[in-house]
Amino acid sequence: MSPDPVAEKSGFLRMYMSNHPDTLVAYAKWFGKVNEVITSAEMSAIDCNSMTLTCTMKGGSKKDVRVPIEPPLSGYEDVKPRLLEMKAFAQEGLGMIKAPHITTFEFPKDAWVVTAMYFLGLFFYALPGHPSVFGQVADFITAYTGTAVIKYTLLCLTGFHTLESIYMYSLCRRHSTGFALGALYVTSTFFGGYPTWVNLRRKIQAARIDSVMKIQ
Repeated sequence: MSPDPVAEKSGFLRMYMSNHPDTLVAYAKWFGKVNEVITSAEMSAIDCNSMTLTCTMKGGSKKDVRVPIEPPLSGYEDVKPRLLEMKAFAQEGLGMIKAPHITTFEFPKDAWVVTAMYFLGLFFYALPGHPSVFGQVADFITAYTGTAVIKYTLLCLTGFHTLESIYMYSLCRRHSTGFALGALYVTSTFFGGYPTWVNLRRKIQAARIDSVMKIQ
């Protein structure tokens, strides 16, 4: 079994984070779900999957709090951006800072592929029997696949894309895109699927890290 690349360098990380006790307190309160008053905290362990924080509670008692790191860190180089993102996320959740606002739209390349596949399915489902070359192509495809296969594939895609659109709507509300930009993101997710919300989450992560770096 290969050694954990983050645990191997945990000594340096613990020393570095000792200079950021407020960040550790925010981790414990938000991710560790500690409701009691914490006066200070120190990192006692960290690996790819979690960190352990030793918190000093009001009154002087000590409490070990496990903070999961989800998804797990892929390597040591992933530590800094993830800890910065977790800091911003915890501070947002605790009301210490505002969630970053998204003001621009981007339709990723992968989403064009998903959109093309979706409309191609609609094309092959709707056009069989049509007296045109497109109808003949649709006839040829459905002769081998059957319209039922295309129909149920479209229904499944529509269902998944609807759920993804609802998730995108929640992201847009949280990050104050406004009605027009939010509608554009939600509509693009319905046709473009998961690449659209994955791309927006990357933008949000970058904005979070940038905001944290500015106030450090």
